[in-house]
Amino acid sequence: LSETQLNFLQMSREFSEKELAPNMQEWDAKEVFPVDTLRKAAELGFGAIYAREEHGGTGLSREDASIIFEALSEGCVATTAYLSIHNMCAWMIDTFGTDEQRKKFVPPLATMELLGSYCLTEPGSGSDSSSLRTRAEKKGDAYVLNGSKAFISGAGSTDVYLVMARTGDAGPKGISCFIIPRDAPGLSFGKKESKLGWNCQPTRIVTMEDCIVPAGNMLGKESTGFGIAMQGLNGGRINIASCSLGAAQASLRAAVEHTSVRNQFGKPLAANQAILLSRAEMASVVIASRESVRCAARQLELKHPGSAALCAMGKLFATDTCFNICNDALQLHGGYGYLK
Repeated sequence: LSETQLNFLQMSREFSEKELAPNMQEWDAKEVFPVDTLRKAAELGFGAIYAREEHGGTGLSREDASIIFEALSEGCVATTAYLSIHNMCAWMIDTFGTDEQRKKFVPPLATMELLGSYCLTEPGSGSDSSSLRTRAEKKGDAYVLNGSKAFISGAGSTDVYLVMARTGDAGPKGISCFIIPRDAPGLSFGKKESKLGWNCQPTRIVTMEDCIVPAGNMLGKESTGFGIAMQGLNGGRINIASCSLGAAQASLRAAVEHTSVRNQFGKPLAANQAILLSRAEMASVVIASRESVRCAARQLELKHPGSAALCAMGKLFATDTCFNICNDALQLHGGYGYLK
């Protein structure tokens, strides 16, 4: 890592240790969306990490963002995962927006005065996102949207919604992207979903019933929304993979500490070769996963033609392997691993 990256790594870890890790369990148990803490993170430049500096972004690289998200996730994965989505929204507006849109939305997103949500998934279209059914009809100088979005992170508690809606024929070429403020007429939210985890990040259905959006709030040109959404997700895949890395690193660290101090049969668990081998394998996989994600981040920054595939592969590999590391760490804790 460069000296600058090492500084950001240290800053992120200090924030994670001070602000996130001590509160993570309480936030999850009480379903607290820690907006004040997110705004503290924004004071460090983490609200629009890879948006340009012109309108308040931090102007860092995708690799820098990956380093930061991993470090923050060592303290709280769910909060960092939302932060990564917010960053994706800020970048999309900064990259594809008009000068007026950038001036209006990027500065308050960078400070997290305004919070963003990304709205692509629908009740009937998950992986097949190009089959979405939310419709936007042009009427005068506005669009009228009808439809719903599902599993939207932050929904109901955030302020700016990037919504993909169909303005043309079936398929990806008929989709456009809209910036919709929380107070838009016809925009409403379902009940907060009851989840098995990540409870400090509210999740709701977003519903549009004759939702009126000024034509000037279209992001990019008409029918280019699917490409905008996919480009956002390329970085989003790196971001969420980085969150998985943070969870795995924290789990590995906890497993090493526990097996070093936990005594059975008159000696520490780590005195058993099988335990040491397990720890070594976990550490090796964390490093391999990290390199996969960082490689994808660098290639995305360089606009390499194969970067989209690398982002998908990095996310696939890192999230799967990091899940296994977290589970292995839980097993090494024995019964204690199942206690909150």
